[in-house]
Amino acid sequence: MLYNVKEGKLNIQDARMHYISFGKGTKPLVLIQGLSTIGIKGMGRFLAYMYRKFARDYRVYLFDRKEHVWQGITVEDLAKDVAMAMDYLKIKNAHVVGVSQGGMIAQYLAINRQDLVSKLVLVVTLSRNNTTVEAVINNWLKLARQNNIRGLIEDMAIKMFPEKYLKRYKLFMPLLTHMQKPKDMERFIILTESCLTCNTYDKLNDIKCPVLVIGGGKDKIVTGQASEEIAHKMGCKIYMYEDLGHAVHQEAKDFNQRVYDFLNE
Repeated sequence: MLYNVKEGKLNIQDARMHYISFGKGTKPLVLIQGLSTIGIKGMGRFLAYMYRKFARDYRVYLFDRKEHVWQGITVEDLAKDVAMAMDYLKIKNAHVVGVSQGGMIAQYLAINRQDLVSKLVLVVTLSRNNTTVEAVINNWLKLARQNNIRGLIEDMAIKMFPEKYLKRYKLFMPLLTHMQKPKDMERFIILTESCLTCNTYDKLNDIKCPVLVIGGGKDKIVTGQASEEIAHKMGCKIYMYEDLGHAVHQEAKDFNQRVYDFLNE
């Protein structure tokens, strides 16, 4: 099978979560996705193609958020779930790439389980709240609670992508709204609320592995300053896509190569 894609479901204690793995290499690479309305189930081939740059050298793993989440769950709790999945699959000393909310999770993973992370890439994420992310998340929560699906998906797209991208795909917005509609709105609300629980700033120096921060200068969700703040606090490498926003991992043509080069230095 192309890229050796496998989709499965982990049943660990009382936790159930979908996962995807692909690639023909032996080195483990864990990709932690950001907040999603639909999750990763059924996305194996698409994600393997999107991150095909890593397929030759790595066995790549993506873990969905577990099926049962509860009111008040935090991104640190979500990091414990990733650690539990990695322990179950006997994954250690992995390279870890976290995007947006996934970057928050990755920070806690690297702080609390240093044995699991040998290199870390933090993409368009933050270590503590700011007024921009609070306004964005609270608006998404309001739209979700009103069951305003079109408004929610449109606002997420507006915050994620630049205006020229949105104009190009404006005619497809109704289809996107249908495809991205949350299957379980209450679950989406709980996971969205958890985005406001990240507070790693004072613990960042507990991360001992090499770190690369990647940010977007026009990030409308966490801000580019949030990426710069992490890098300044840690004294680590940073690359800013000054003309891009929160979707740098999808927009920047050299994104995968840049991450690959850092992981293989």
